[in-house]
Amino acid sequence: YPDKLMSLVQVIPLGGAGEIGKNCTALRQGDDIIVIDCGLSFPNEEMFGVDIVIPDFTYLIENRDKLRGIFITHAHEDHIGALPYLLPHVNCPVFASPFTYAMIYAKLDERMDIKSVDLRTFAIGDIIDAGSLKVEPVRVTHSIPEACAMAVRTDQGIVLFTGDFKLDSVDMDGMVGHR
Repeated sequence: YPDKLMSLVQVIPLGGAGEIGKNCTALRQGDDIIVIDCGLSFPNEEMFGVDIVIPDFTYLIENRDKLRGIFITHAHEDHIGALPYLLPHVNCPVFASPFTYAMIYAKLDERMDIKSVDLRTFAIGDIIDAGSLKVEPVRVTHSIPEACAMAVRTDQGIVLFTGDFKLDSVDMDGMVGHR
């Protein structure tokens, strides 16, 4: 029955678990890895001389050949701020909503050769193939436009990354949050 066995799904927090900021989580199924968010955090008063804190990208760099995409939930620094520190070491597409794309583009254009980045947009409800995984952005309400959760379809079922959200019937751009 080996061909009937489902692939193991691993959720690997690289930052943001049990802390504020530095949101970055890898999801692996077989030889396919995706990343949800790539954020930074700011130092506390005990971190004298430190300007920013980024996730430990060692796992992603060591497995760069399995990386199928980086999916961004929204444009806050704790979700996009570490992209300039990861992207020089990996070669995979970065997926974001149009508003988030614009924010990422401006950030990356200041720090690196933007032509070297495979930056792509998605629409809410698109289903994006990422190797054996499929990623669907789902609209959520937040304090910034075009925030979304990511529903990742795996062999084991759907893994939902909520991103940040608030319970409000109308988003700041006038769109209904649960569309």
